[in-house]
Amino acid sequence: MACNCGGGTPHTVVVYQLTLPDGTVRRYVTYQEAEAANRRAGSTGVITAVTQ
Repeated sequence: MACNCGGGTPHTVVVYQLTLPDGTVRRYVTYQEAEAANRRAGSTGVITAVTQ
C-alpha cells in the first residue's frame, strides 16, 4: 500500500530555546516549559523562539 505522508512543503516547527549564563542551551516545545525551566535555574537565562 502506498504511503500518503503529506508530500508538500515541510512544516516549520517553532521551539523555545533557553540559554543559561553558563552556556547551557536547552530547547522546549512550549514557552511555558522554557519559562518554568528558567525559573528553576534562577531566572537568569534568555528564552528565544527558534524555527527548525
